[in-house]
Amino acid sequence: MTSLPEPVPSQKKLGLVIDLDTCVGCHACAVNCKEWNASGHSGPLSDFQDKSDGVWFNRVHTYEAGEGEESRTVNFPRSCLHCEEPACVTVCPTGASYKRAEDGIVLVNADTCIGCKLCSWACPYGAREFDEGDGVMKKCTLCVDKIYNDHLPEADRVPACVSASPAHARHFGDLGDPNSDVSRLVAARGGYELIPELGYKPVNRYLPPRPRKNASPFGS
Repeated sequence: MTSLPEPVPSQKKLGLVIDLDTCVGCHACAVNCKEWNASGHSGPLSDFQDKSDGVWFNRVHTYEAGEGEESRTVNFPRSCLHCEEPACVTVCPTGASYKRAEDGIVLVNADTCIGCKLCSWACPYGAREFDEGDGVMKKCTLCVDKIYNDHLPEADRVPACVSASPAHARHFGDLGDPNSDVSRLVAARGGYELIPELGYKPVNRYLPPRPRKNASPFGS
């Protein structure tokens, strides 16, 4: 009797799921990220009072979407999407930008980065930050020094941005596992990737705002 082949385990793809319906644009994710990374994997995140607002791994943009009664404010958090086919890694001349095989996280080796900024030009999502003080590129690390920290309670082993969100608009997990909580959430809410036509296959997903119910006291 021919035995069935063993199932191939899914590749681990750690990433974020961001709920655009519940994000209130408070910037707590960005602030907590900067505070944690002040002494984290990437070193201090510089501020430049005279030139720019410094290095931020998370940024939140606010847009007005729709028209008339259907108009709404959408807060759109942005950070590295940890693409499966990252353009930043492809163009890096020194190999400083790399993608980890064990969990899919894209990182930068500051010791070999020459600050040429090719990665920032190649990234269509604007996720790279140039630290003028250190002369190197920096980016979201998914808090590798936090999520794998055995000295922390298991519930706290999530990126700083996730633990800071007061509206629970950010979720973290393995998007390579179709049975994970984040994968189930994406499937249930119709989560989507950004600019899929480019072929970089970002791991992070966004959950769209839910349709508004007619709240008019006069009815339809």
